[in-house]
Amino acid sequence: MIFTHDKGRLCNNILQFAHVYAWGREHGKRVMSMRFAYKYRYFKICHTARHNFFNYLIAKYGSRWGFLPVVHFDYPEADYSHEERVMLQRHNVVVEGWYARWYDLFLKYKSEIIEMFAFDKQVMLYPRRFLDSLQKSDILLGMHIRRGDYKDFYGGLYYFSDEQYISQIRQFLRIHSEKRVQVLVCGNERSLNQQAYRQAFPNVSIEFPCGNPGEDLYLLSQCDYLIGPPSTFSLVASMYRNVPLYWIEDANRELCMESFDTFDHLFRNIK
Repeated sequence: MIFTHDKGRLCNNILQFAHVYAWGREHGKRVMSMRFAYKYRYFKICHTARHNFFNYLIAKYGSRWGFLPVVHFDYPEADYSHEERVMLQRHNVVVEGWYARWYDLFLKYKSEIIEMFAFDKQVMLYPRRFLDSLQKSDILLGMHIRRGDYKDFYGGLYYFSDEQYISQIRQFLRIHSEKRVQVLVCGNERSLNQQAYRQAFPNVSIEFPCGNPGEDLYLLSQCDYLIGPPSTFSLVASMYRNVPLYWIEDANRELCMESFDTFDHLFRNIK
């Protein structure tokens, strides 16, 4: 079995596992995610036979004590032919690193990946009630706000202010001036200045769901368009239904419909 291990957050783990799963699927190898064996229990995959705490302990301590070989994918565009040979030849191996990537295989098995990461019914209860409570609209825009660790990530390159996020919403509304647009704002900042957003758009319904990461991910996946800084969270939300996604790389760049892209292209451009 191939055990995958990544130290990143929820959606980093989804993407890393999905790449390795696709490689394993192509080569007849079983793949298990250590993280989804005990953490982020929001998905169908967490309740499959391989994803249990016993297998997690085997991989964790087997790799730590040298009983299981570990291959590392730590650098972009490196030659990983040796690592792949180990994955093929060894019955059990642990895969670590963010750059384990097989884009074409990922797309080949994308429907299986989405099925594995289908949301638990319990996770969907609150988001579905929340969506049912919304006013009817023509377009549901999901705005993903991420600050926190982005203050230091790439020197704060994607650390945007409320005014900059509000500007993105305003430009989207201008493009869709003849449509009824509703906005869902999700993010990892619980002290967000909600009043600033509501005051900026007094005639627009702007909602701030207070879900856990799994619930927020489901909500964003149900939107018609997504906007946010480059993040695997909005990327995975886009994956489920091919939701058009705009990654804000330059907050001063004018937003237009051509700014939106698809998961199948964007997932090749994550850093």
